[in-house]
Amino acid sequence: MSARSARSESATAARTALPAVIRRDLDEIVDRTRSALQRLAGKTVLVAGGEGFLPSYLADALLHANDQGLAPACRVICVDNRSTADPTRLAHRAERDDFVLVEHDVTAPLDLDEPVDYVVHGASIASPTWYRERPLETIDVNVGGTRRLLDLALAKGVTRFVYLSSSEIYGDPPPDRVPTSEAYWGHVSSVGPRACYDESKRLAETLCMTYHRLYALPITLVRPFNVYGPRLRLDDGRVVPDFVRDALAGRRITILSDGRVTRSFCYVADFVAALLLVLTADSSGETFNIGNDEEVTIAELARVVDEAAGNGAGVAYETSADPAYLTDNPSRRSPDLTKLTRTVGWRPSIDLREGIGRTIEYYRAEGRA
Repeated sequence: MSARSARSESATAARTALPAVIRRDLDEIVDRTRSALQRLAGKTVLVAGGEGFLPSYLADALLHANDQGLAPACRVICVDNRSTADPTRLAHRAERDDFVLVEHDVTAPLDLDEPVDYVVHGASIASPTWYRERPLETIDVNVGGTRRLLDLALAKGVTRFVYLSSSEIYGDPPPDRVPTSEAYWGHVSSVGPRACYDESKRLAETLCMTYHRLYALPITLVRPFNVYGPRLRLDDGRVVPDFVRDALAGRRITILSDGRVTRSFCYVADFVAALLLVLTADSSGETFNIGNDEEVTIAELARVVDEAAGNGAGVAYETSADPAYLTDNPSRRSPDLTKLTRTVGWRPSIDLREGIGRTIEYYRAEGRA
């Protein structure tokens, strides 16, 4: 069988295995980023934390581009220690010549006997529930893991190293800094219950920029803003999966606050399209917010989820049993996307109602309702 025939069979099998919502997402991502993807033709992309929510979507999009005719195909190496990841996310991509999954903890040295052209570092413990339960492991992967991957990237002479940081590095900005631009330095507690995540992400950014300045390593920092969508674990502890889990169970959606704080939620297909554009742009030494600047209250989010689920159960307000649940919780969060739009011409295309609708469609099709 020729390589082209094998790829065609693999593509057919993958499309059959993929849920319809994710197939549509991947089609949209590839359609929006064709010129960027062409720059990755024949290249090897290492995705750290590859079975995580955002990294797995990126890996899937790259492999989908191969199936859609990217030539020569790019090679995708996913690295994950499987401590918090969902191993089913990329199971449909097994047994492919253009994909390999390496089970490895990035806090230890990684030996690869092949070229690496691009690194996207998304290995982290991102769930507030889990990083508060495992603070030292969170610091280790965000700091030690980043240092190990930077050393690997330096040794391989990569074209680009993209670090997936977090909008959490901004902390709780004052009203005149919302929407928040990349120039804002942040208002973050170094001693609170979120500090293991927030401050280690900030130090990881410092490490990246230090390698850029010392060794001219081509670094780009990306700060995601509340990305959600299919494949996000419903036990993740973040607000969208919590609300979706309630809605799918036919329960009232429980808000563990007064519902007045705001967030800006970005659908995962929008995020991955922006990430691919940034990955292939001339953006060395730059930092980019990626998110949706549609700012909504948590109460409004709950109503959107309840309406999208169609069960009319409504909303309930309760108090968390965890006394530190709302400690250092930002009152507002919304990205200034001016720099991103100016640099790569990207704007979010999927609004909250559409994105929540797709998310619920996915979980119902997967039998989670």
